[in-house]
Amino acid sequence: MKKKDTHAYTYAYEYLRDQILNGKFEPNMKLTEEKLAEVMGISRTPVRSAIAKLEQEGLIKNKRIFSPTSTDIRHIFQVRILLEGFSSRYCARYISEEGLNSLRECVEIGHTGTQEEVMQANHQFHQIIVKETHNPLMIDTIDKMQSIIYLMRKTVVYHKRPNLIDEHAEILNAIASHDEDLAENLMVEHLKKDLEFSLNLLKV
Repeated sequence: MKKKDTHAYTYAYEYLRDQILNGKFEPNMKLTEEKLAEVMGISRTPVRSAIAKLEQEGLIKNKRIFSPTSTDIRHIFQVRILLEGFSSRYCARYISEEGLNSLRECVEIGHTGTQEEVMQANHQFHQIIVKETHNPLMIDTIDKMQSIIYLMRKTVVYHKRPNLIDEHAEILNAIASHDEDLAENLMVEHLKKDLEFSLNLLKV
């Protein structure tokens, strides 16, 4: 994909994702590539690719808007808890020095960065831990849930969930100390708190 096409795809993906998650599109509304391309001022190709990605992530089904229920969100977090809990345990034993330094940087940005920087650092913190397993199936599974994960991340960051970054720091310290049990348990509790905080605010 050319750079220009990549930029248009990213724009289309983020625009559609945000419109869906912010309730701008009615549930079950049918999406038309031609109309969306006209609204965004881009060609139909990146719109088509963005729709395909969002279908993979569960926000669009058969070209229609799908709104996740609390049950859908809980199911996704059950999978995240299993995979990211295991990943944290794995990292406590095998994480690279580069990965550890990247986690430290994410925690630092989480304490000092702007809201958007904290959003990105939050994303990177969790992604690094999963990617350090070098397990393509786990990485792909998490990738397919990114839209719902983004919704939760946006909720906890924008509404300033208490102790969010402090919990990241605790997970980091457990990984750096090679304490596998603690790293896994802290990640599981961290994700449970994200889930309940988000559901209470979203009222889905």
